[in-house]
Amino acid sequence: MKKRALISVSNKQNIETFAKGLIEHGYEIISTGGTLKAIQNAGIDAKAVEEITGFPEVLDGRVKTLHPFIHGGLLANREDVHHMEQLNEHAITPIDMVVVNLYPFKQTLEKEGVTEAEIVENIDIGGPTMLRAAAKNFAHVTVVVDPNDYDSILDNLQNASLDEAKRKQLAAKVFRHTANYDAMIANYFSEESFPEVLTTTYEKVQTLRYGENPHQSAAFYRDARSIAGGLATAKQLHGKELSYNNIQDANAALEIIADYDEPTAVAVKHMNPCGIGVGNTIETAFSRAYDADPISIFGGIVVCNREINLATAEQLSNIFLEIVIAPQFTEDALKQLTKKKNIRLLELDMANDRTSKQKITSVVGGILVQDYDTGKVGEADLQFATNRKPTAKELENLLFAWKAVKHVKSNAIVLAKDNQTIGVGAGQMNRVGAAKIAMEQAGEKTKGAVMASDAFFPMPDTVEAAAKFGITAIIQPGGSKRDQDSIDVCNEYGIAMVFTGMRHFKH
Repeated sequence: MKKRALISVSNKQNIETFAKGLIEHGYEIISTGGTLKAIQNAGIDAKAVEEITGFPEVLDGRVKTLHPFIHGGLLANREDVHHMEQLNEHAITPIDMVVVNLYPFKQTLEKEGVTEAEIVENIDIGGPTMLRAAAKNFAHVTVVVDPNDYDSILDNLQNASLDEAKRKQLAAKVFRHTANYDAMIANYFSEESFPEVLTTTYEKVQTLRYGENPHQSAAFYRDARSIAGGLATAKQLHGKELSYNNIQDANAALEIIADYDEPTAVAVKHMNPCGIGVGNTIETAFSRAYDADPISIFGGIVVCNREINLATAEQLSNIFLEIVIAPQFTEDALKQLTKKKNIRLLELDMANDRTSKQKITSVVGGILVQDYDTGKVGEADLQFATNRKPTAKELENLLFAWKAVKHVKSNAIVLAKDNQTIGVGAGQMNRVGAAKIAMEQAGEKTKGAVMASDAFFPMPDTVEAAAKFGITAIIQPGGSKRDQDSIDVCNEYGIAMVFTGMRHFKH
């Protein structure tokens, strides 16, 4: 008796070649709908499923393979005498291979102007059922879900090496595929922010050389949904593959720049901003980001939210950078930057709406899930706590610094002046320590600068240090039982202080 293969695919890539190969290896082909037409049009002998089931496709194709003649042939244990007797009793022929890929649910979901009726119609029922049945019975049935596996399967058949171990590998791939498919459907229907079961799914982008350190293995996965402005959607124009640490730092830079609408450049080192600059042009913005900390930017990552032109490229090429990311590069800028062999250049649409997206952090045995910190503060949200209110220029710099401090690891202090950061204190165990790091980095620039703190001052020591360095205005959440102590010190030194009523811890 010939072996039997059931082929029903939405993605018809190379299916005719594969079907011919199966015929050459003694398989009989049964198929459905458009797949059957494609195979027959290629001159390949194939039977319609309804010839096997004796029942036509109904409900506009919603029901065509859901039949005992199909699933009995897939699920029968060939080593179970009782199973085989039942097949004979009901004239069911075993099916030895299933080649199925599913309705394009994801692609339909991403179509512009798609209706819910179209989305629902692209939820496959028969396909996953056949795949799961065949994968469950991998000991006897070969199941193929990925066109990229066609050549290796034909090679295995040629070499008589399509053994149970190989079939088990293919079955595992099927269950990953159907889990991914079902997760996307579940996410589409789910309206809860934090459902009782969280179904997430990611697709592999690349295996990385190593993780944070050379002794750690790592890989990069992207969200199965298309996330605008996400690093996984970037187009790499030049340079070697990104490393684990590159990806971490680049993502941190993208999260920062998403908060800025005006021409902005962000320099990141070890997931903290070492310089943020805003200007009327991207050249000015980068110049300010560089001047913020010309030492730490060495070997860092720069993201600009405007096209990189030649003038900016010439500035960038004067220092060693790991990565430059921008929406576009002019031809002259690319020519200039690609003179440096090791720099990685990425082109990325900076549109980045995170209002409905969540941040996932792994812990041992679980994950933490929270909304992205999209909290923003404007002048109307501020509480003016001190006798002196900030000047218009101070207020502009305070709001600039507040945007920046949100992206610095806690405890965090940011100093700013003239639309640029001038000192950053990150990840310290106490707040006054973070402030001292920021002020020592800024040096003489602290005179007339402003300070932002990601959380309130539990005591006035940070304000006292700021006064000694010439800080003229401070922005902080407020809310400490000892707020008045800090207010009193500010009043003593003529420092303006404003409260935001919002904290920006980042761990």
